[in-house]
Amino acid sequence: MSAQDVSVLVIERNAGTSNSPKAISVDDESLRTYAAAGLVDEILPIIVPGTGTRYYGADGAPVFHARAEVPFRLGYPFKNPFAQPDLERVLLEGLQARANVTIQFGAELTSVDSREDGVRATYRVASEEFEVEARFLIGADGGRSTVRSALGISMVGRSHPEPWLVIDVLDDPHQNRYGMHHGDPIRPHVIVPGLDGRCRYEFLIYDGEGAAGEEPSFELIRELVAPYRDISPEQVERAVIYKFHGLIATEWSKGSSFLIGDAAHMMPPFAGQGLNSGIRDAANLSWKIAAVLRGESPKEILDTYQAERFQHSWQTIKLSEKLGRVVMTTSPRLARFRDRAVRKALETESGRDFFEYMKYRPSAKFTDGLVAQGEHDGIGRQLGQPRAFNASTRTIELLDTFLGDGWALFRVDMAQDAWPADLVELSTAAGIPSFDVPLAEIFPRSEHGSTLIDVDTQLISEFAPFAGHFVLVRPDHVVAAVWRASEHASVLDHLRTWWTATRDAAVFADSDAH
Repeated sequence: MSAQDVSVLVIERNAGTSNSPKAISVDDESLRTYAAAGLVDEILPIIVPGTGTRYYGADGAPVFHARAEVPFRLGYPFKNPFAQPDLERVLLEGLQARANVTIQFGAELTSVDSREDGVRATYRVASEEFEVEARFLIGADGGRSTVRSALGISMVGRSHPEPWLVIDVLDDPHQNRYGMHHGDPIRPHVIVPGLDGRCRYEFLIYDGEGAAGEEPSFELIRELVAPYRDISPEQVERAVIYKFHGLIATEWSKGSSFLIGDAAHMMPPFAGQGLNSGIRDAANLSWKIAAVLRGESPKEILDTYQAERFQHSWQTIKLSEKLGRVVMTTSPRLARFRDRAVRKALETESGRDFFEYMKYRPSAKFTDGLVAQGEHDGIGRQLGQPRAFNASTRTIELLDTFLGDGWALFRVDMAQDAWPADLVELSTAAGIPSFDVPLAEIFPRSEHGSTLIDVDTQLISEFAPFAGHFVLVRPDHVVAAVWRASEHASVLDHLRTWWTATRDAAVFADSDAH
């Protein structure tokens, strides 16, 4: 929100940022979002540029390594270990540098009155109470969300009874750039090496070894990590026994208040998507709120937030639970069957694709919300971010550098033709940058907008499915509409309706663009 030049008040219950490692992995999509916020250059130094996750069988041997199908498709490394205190420090410094952001630590939210036209809330600092009025409230306050409770919103799903011991250690010998999931039915465990000797170990524990909320003994910690290292008490940064949850809020908004992150959904850690799902929420919601506040869109556009994010979040929760059941099973029989079946599948090309490129992950494609209803498979998917040469500026940058933080229009493999005059007029009036993307190795002239030239085959690969089409992309990089040049006249009517003062959020739902 702060990157959108929106006035923001942050109310934080704690006295400062956390000193405790919690989230452990940030993915390429999240780094792309941080880049849009102008913070990625400060975040890259605190991550390990990761290469995915390696899965080990019951016999301790590697079974497969899950990684990105197209490395750097979104412009950043695929899955990157980090320490949450480092990330919170960078985010806080970024917020403090923005004049439009006020941060109040040690503040307890005490009441919320959320109406369609705004929010009135009270919060307490020490013994003093304050009242604030705002156009919108975003509850990013975790699994025990005060905002969710104040709004009377319930959650559905289940909590998992098995306790896990999470240990964050220092001076660790692991230097791997990937996480390790050990499917040992005797003691399922996870290892995620971090930066400068940090490492996370997660172990399933049994009756008599500890319970959720209890402080684990150092003797247990030493016993569990012994196969990998010696350890002393001062090398244990944090050790906590958890029970994991697979829960999702039934409603993600009421009045002018919204839930994001763990306030909206909680998931087991086995897919590494808890933090990243929350960042997806923020990326989806923030540009829409900013558009409403600037008077560019009606409030109804915000109805698309839950419509676009709920299903993917729920499917990710179910995937995390399934990975926990299958990969972390305590049944020797099931573990042997799992390993045989996966190794057999890996003998085939389709099986390798399924496991090594994680085709088992839920699709992030939007089918409802602020996207056109059409036949083209690219609609509702996030556009990748290859490098490109901009023929107008004579610079090579990642794609988002040229697009900015708003809408963008592409014309793919039609650079030899003139741009339709009415489309030029419309995109210019709406302030939408326009780009030609040739798919041949040519350097064409462009009479309107800019021409983006492929430099490493990735731009052509990304845009090849859109050959002969116009492509409209949202501020969050999701493809909103795709249409052929022959359909230009009918689609333009829809676009003109969209970019009028009313900007009806339902226009794409009625569009026949494809």
